[in-house]
Formats: sequence, C-alpha cells, structure tokens
Amino acid sequence: MLPAFLVPECVIQANGDSPAFDLGANPPSRLLVTLGITEVVEQESLDLALLASIDGEAWLKPPVLEFPQKFYSGASALLLDTARHPGIRYLRAHWTLNRWGRGEQTPLFTFYVFLEPATANPAP
Repeated sequence: MLPAFLVPECVIQANGDSPAFDLGANPPSRLLVTLGITEVVEQESLDLALLASIDGEAWLKPPVLEFPQKFYSGASALLLDTARHPGIRYLRAHWTLNRWGRGEQTPLFTFYVFLEPATANPAP
C-alpha cells in the first residue's frame, strides 16, 4: 500500500537493486518518487533509476524514471506518470555508485526512496 518506502533508509557501498515492490492491481496514475540522501562522502556519485515490470520477473527497458546524478546529501522528488506505462504493477530501484580521488575507494551512501500518490491539484 502507498505511501511506502521502495528503499528504506540504508547504507549502500556497492551497485545494486531493491526488491520488487507491488503497486497493486490499480496503481495510482501518478506517483511522487522522493530520493533522500542522508550521508555521503566526498568524490563519489549515485545514479538511481526505477525499473518497471508487469509480472515482477521481466523488467522493462529503458527505466521508467531516472534521477539526475547525485553527489551531495539532500532530498529531491520526481513525478512518475504510471499511466504512460500501461500494465505495470511492480517497481524496483537500481543504483550505480562511483568513487574517485584519493583514499578509500569504496563508495558510501545512505539513502532512501519513498513512493506516494501524487495529488491531482497540489496546493499553491
């Protein structure tokens, strides 16, 4: 049920994917997807995309939503128009980390991804 965390706040040090999230038989036509980064070290980047599936097994390409590359902590939100992707029932987050520079080369991000139905007419 929505609202819900697609990715609960967690520490990530490698590329990966979230478990499949079931949107239900009648998902909202628009979802507000919030990416929150609560911890980051310098000289690293996070690429986050949402993949969609009809059955939870085969994932559609290209991703249905991609955040711009992130380097800093903070929250940002994007609107996902699920009506443009008929039949999707499952979402999964896919992230790619990159680290450069001196010192420890293992990336480290603490982040979350939150889903909620988007209101048709947001308040001014």
